[in-house]
Amino acid sequence: MSQIRKRSGSYGLRRGPQFAVAVVGVSAMVMVGAAPAAVAEDMQPKQWYLDAMRAEEIWKSTTGEGIKIALIDTGVNASIPSLKGQVLKGLDVTETDGTTDDYDGHGTSMAELIAGTGAGGGLKGLAPGAEIIPMRIANKEFEEKHKSKTFDNARAIRAAADSDAKIINVSGGSEFLSAQEKEAAEYAYGKGKLFFAAVGNTGHKDNKPGYPANYPEVVGVAASDSDGQVAETSQHGDFVDIAAPGIDTPFWCDETFSKYCMGNGGTSTATALASASAALIWSANPDWTANQVLRVMFESAGRSDDWKPGTVSNYLGHGIVRPNAAINRGIGKPGDPDVSPLTNERMTTGGSSDAGAPTEGPAKDDDAASPPKSDAEAPGTDAANAAKDSGDDSQLGLILGGAALVAVLAGGAFAVVRRRRSA
Repeated sequence: MSQIRKRSGSYGLRRGPQFAVAVVGVSAMVMVGAAPAAVAEDMQPKQWYLDAMRAEEIWKSTTGEGIKIALIDTGVNASIPSLKGQVLKGLDVTETDGTTDDYDGHGTSMAELIAGTGAGGGLKGLAPGAEIIPMRIANKEFEEKHKSKTFDNARAIRAAADSDAKIINVSGGSEFLSAQEKEAAEYAYGKGKLFFAAVGNTGHKDNKPGYPANYPEVVGVAASDSDGQVAETSQHGDFVDIAAPGIDTPFWCDETFSKYCMGNGGTSTATALASASAALIWSANPDWTANQVLRVMFESAGRSDDWKPGTVSNYLGHGIVRPNAAINRGIGKPGDPDVSPLTNERMTTGGSSDAGAPTEGPAKDDDAASPPKSDAEAPGTDAANAAKDSGDDSQLGLILGGAALVAVLAGGAFAVVRRRRSA
């Protein structure tokens, strides 16, 4: 069986085989407010995706309580009002000052988008009952300044796998395949973790392969906008597994935590919201495995009426996350707890795949299916809206309508059948 590589974009990448944090704000940004307490009234109404995803309805059933998310990023500022009490003890994988304080602002933005309470001028997270375990790693600038440890991304993933977190969030990546990182991703899967990573923000440029989103055990997340279109900058290809809102979203401008910015948070924001969606579903179904949570996410994702069963979009993967559809409408079946919906293979403890084991029904992404579309056949900017579904999540055409959404690919093709991925 030939290997199908998941690819992600170059986004703030290092020169060596280490992790890099995704660049927030690829497009123009608007700075808002002067201090956290002063911007709440301005910023929270700008979180359009909460209304679109019917967050208030979801929170009547669950807020993500009982779910911990390991955030592998630039650290977290646990002192801002919106995150007080939401951040647990983490790990400084850089081994510089022994803290998990945020040196950039990116990690705090992701933490707040996931689990912020909205208190004191902060953002309201999609899963405000969840808790964050920060795993601080170095971006390129931090590494050059502090000479931080090599392969800290792999160490962070293993630490996250050994923690109490059920979900691992990586809103970034590297263009370099690393044996240590690949083994760490396999290790995390073997420990029963659900691992989300950004696919990248250069879909309008080079579309270079990137990791960890490219590993078979990792869920690659693309970004969509408020109209249900794939973001122009979002990477596209067979590496995309699911999508979430990422355009015109708020985040901290920098490490001073004095202003929020509005702009293209891109696949960083989308990954945080995908992780939060998983936290909500898992909290409502605490006995499920990571495979079951992800399968329900795939089956409940927003997609158009003409999306053929067993096909996956090069732009939006299985569709746009709809936790309300899964939680309050019961869409999606959890299925076999031990079969990966990413590979359709049964995974044994330790992360090794057992390709000969029976799966739950036929594999949708089988080798006999049509090969994935090449980049030349699928430019990343041609995405169209589908009709909105007034019955659910109606504000966000694509992601939130039961029959509403998805990208029309160039050349007339709508979605392609992907072959099963393997390590």
